[in-house]
Amino acid sequence: MTLSLQILTAFLFITATASSPPPSGFTMDLIQRRTNSPSSQRSNTDDQLRSSPYADVVFDNYEYLMKLQIGTPPVEIEAIVDTGSDVIWTQCLPCLNCFNQSNPIFDPSKSSTYKEKQCNTPNDPSCDYELTYADQSYSKGSFASETVTIKSTSGQSYVMPETVIGCSHNSSGFQTTGSGIVGLSWDRSSLISQMGKNMHGAFSYCLSPGGASKINFGSNAIVSGNGTVSTPMFLKPGFGFYHLNLDAVSVGETRVETLGTPFHAVDGNMIIDSGSTACSLPTSYCSLVWEAVEKLVTAERVTYADGLLCYKTNTMDVFPVITMHFSGGADLVLDKHNTYISNGHAICLLILCKEEALFGNTAQNNFLVGYDHSSRLISFKPTDCEVAQDIPRDSISAALVLQFNIKFVLFIFVLSLIRL
Repeated sequence: MTLSLQILTAFLFITATASSPPPSGFTMDLIQRRTNSPSSQRSNTDDQLRSSPYADVVFDNYEYLMKLQIGTPPVEIEAIVDTGSDVIWTQCLPCLNCFNQSNPIFDPSKSSTYKEKQCNTPNDPSCDYELTYADQSYSKGSFASETVTIKSTSGQSYVMPETVIGCSHNSSGFQTTGSGIVGLSWDRSSLISQMGKNMHGAFSYCLSPGGASKINFGSNAIVSGNGTVSTPMFLKPGFGFYHLNLDAVSVGETRVETLGTPFHAVDGNMIIDSGSTACSLPTSYCSLVWEAVEKLVTAERVTYADGLLCYKTNTMDVFPVITMHFSGGADLVLDKHNTYISNGHAICLLILCKEEALFGNTAQNNFLVGYDHSSRLISFKPTDCEVAQDIPRDSISAALVLQFNIKFVLFIFVLSLIRL
């Protein structure tokens, strides 16, 4: 019996160890509001790849901020997570024109690892940048290489030396307490691209409408399980955006097809954008969706200068459920809080009629959204993002295996006693 217990104990140790491989990804929290360095240059040791970085969470004007550190010694910044942008930038001293931010403005002169890009010519675009966004906000500054650090629950930080960032000395038009933007597009200057091959071009986030939110990188970013739907990711030459292909929009039971309209496409017709609040559709197709809503809502319509479709009511019950039908059978049934918003006097549809189609962050609330460059898929899983657990997926699997092994050993031990 002693020999049997020794063998079973060894079996338990081997099985539990072999069943819990270290994850090769990590997780960060988000804060809500609204040149490539080769992977060989990263200090991504095995300890780093087993880490699960994290940050605090705050709500700020319907956008999402993530915390990260830049410089040596590290200085914490908070910046907008934007899948529709390609540059990582933060406001820097000296600042000719800067908007107010909650954290102190980064001072490059106090960082031993800050290296401003040297220009070959007076107008070399690799040195200076000028970015203008759709709402006419802008950032102007210089490119530099700097160390970017992300905290981890393991205590082992994920360090990215010589990361290309923008140091903004002139920026305006941003309604945020953050200090800049973290670009997450597939362009080579974005954060996910500069992380290198270890992250496999995979990231995911879960955006809460007012609570905790997460962003994951690498193997921890894979979205799967019950309720998950996936749609092709279209990457178009000359554009760093992630395009989806919208086949139709259902308003209640009325399905409004893109087929037969100028908006119809098979290679991507809608940008998924975590840096935009609302959804928008091209005017000709958008008017069809609005008409379907108008036929079902009995409340009094009111008009505002911003051109939203609004009704004088204080209840969401009068509005139909909106479903987005993306190619590949990815049907997203949106909660009414994903598609309607109250201004205190009326409730308005958060689908705007504009030139381009955007799938904004409000529509993505309470979905775990995963981007997988290797499979060229974007996945959605309905999730209560505010109560989503911090435990890495691999850790959960290892714990379940260990629990099963302990029960198995106890069962064999009882059988041995019976035989004696």
